[in-house]
Amino acid sequence: MDEHEDHGHSVAAWTAVIICIIASAIMSLAVVFPNVWLFVGGVVLAVVGVVAGKVLSMAGYGAAARDPEQAPSIH
Repeated sequence: MDEHEDHGHSVAAWTAVIICIIASAIMSLAVVFPNVWLFVGGVVLAVVGVVAGKVLSMAGYGAAARDPEQAPSIH
């Protein structure tokens, strides 16, 4: 039977990605309309996105960890 990987499709991953995309859009606007505080706000939001993804993953909303014993070996 084929084993299918989920490639990180989880609530934690999607939350982190969506927050980081919004943060990058904010930082892009700060470049178009020169505004340091808007850029800093985007950076802070990007950090929040990474932390949110990690916290959700630790809370059990991440992709299931693979058993290292079942991982394919590279020869």
